[in-house]
Amino acid sequence: MTDRRLRIGLVCPYSLTVPGGVQSQVLGLARELRRLGHEARVLGPCDGPPPESFVTPLGNSLPTLANGSIAPLAPDPPAALRTIRALNDEEFDVVHIHEPLAPGPSMTTLLLRPAPMVGTFHAAGRSSSYQVFQPILMRFANRLDRRVVVSKDAQELVESYFGGEYDVLFNGVELDEIATTPPVVTTEPTIFFCGRHEERKGLAALLDAFATLPPDVRLWIAGDGPDGPLLRSLHGHDQRISWLGRISDADKFARLAGASLFCAPSLHGESFGVVLLEAMAAGTPVVASGLDGYRNVATDGVDAVLVEPGDVDALAAALRRVLDDGEMVERLRVAGRRRAGHFAMSRLASEYVAIYRQLLDAPPPEPGRLRQWWSSVKRAIR
Repeated sequence: MTDRRLRIGLVCPYSLTVPGGVQSQVLGLARELRRLGHEARVLGPCDGPPPESFVTPLGNSLPTLANGSIAPLAPDPPAALRTIRALNDEEFDVVHIHEPLAPGPSMTTLLLRPAPMVGTFHAAGRSSSYQVFQPILMRFANRLDRRVVVSKDAQELVESYFGGEYDVLFNGVELDEIATTPPVVTTEPTIFFCGRHEERKGLAALLDAFATLPPDVRLWIAGDGPDGPLLRSLHGHDQRISWLGRISDADKFARLAGASLFCAPSLHGESFGVVLLEAMAAGTPVVASGLDGYRNVATDGVDAVLVEPGDVDALAAALRRVLDDGEMVERLRVAGRRRAGHFAMSRLASEYVAIYRQLLDAPPPEPGRLRQWWSSVKRAIR
């Protein structure tokens, strides 16, 4: 089993054409698995052309309220039927479900149980759905053969509702892709923010802090979200601000490389700071909130500057300090690149391949009832 090429299915509940942390992890992991010689395919909703040739689209997503945010999920019956068909047609050796308890393709895959299954839990903080549907979701969680969390904070959330044993594996960063992306050139000091325009991401605090900065400082804001129209009405008069909307990963990496600093002012709900690591890999200093999730990857005064979440004055002071202190900037760049190197996607992919092989060496799981039903339907059609 050690050298055999594996057929790996990665299931994502969120639309793969909408920028997001989980989507980026799934696509990046698939790319790295394929570089290692494995046949990895990603199954997930797509609101438009699939972003990669190895993506199997499962239909459009439906904006769904989830824990204070709007998630691009696909909980509809057509998406479930497409998921069942794709899983049966592909005959994967192992299936890796991201956010396995999210409605849509993730839970459909758990019901079908077409192969040994790994589940990776990304969310941290609070989950009203876990609280309300805990008895039902427990049965789904118990169908996983191996459970993985991306941080201790994510483990604390899922373990408090469903118990069980978990491997803690970091999120990965595609270091080579970031390092080789040409920067967007700017001649002025420039701050970069990338994230959803919603309360928990702290963009309002950043905009208030930015208003106090010198007139030569610029701000790039990428992303969109429900708070966008209000924030633009309040700050749209400031010509120093560029509202970029949704951007691709390539554009994100280019702007990370070109910015003077990256700011992540989130207020809560962050389990892991992938975008902080991406900024570090690009050699860009980081100013962020001192959330537990961000402290998983960043250390204040060593490879980042961390401030109290929501403290506008402290955030403004930190931004000024980094923009003005060239010696600090160079120190943060060197330490940041070193820190990012510990989270290479290649390392993460190797860790997951070891888990896949362990499951394949174990006795095969009993086929799920839904899979048995689908198999009988296919036999009848033939």
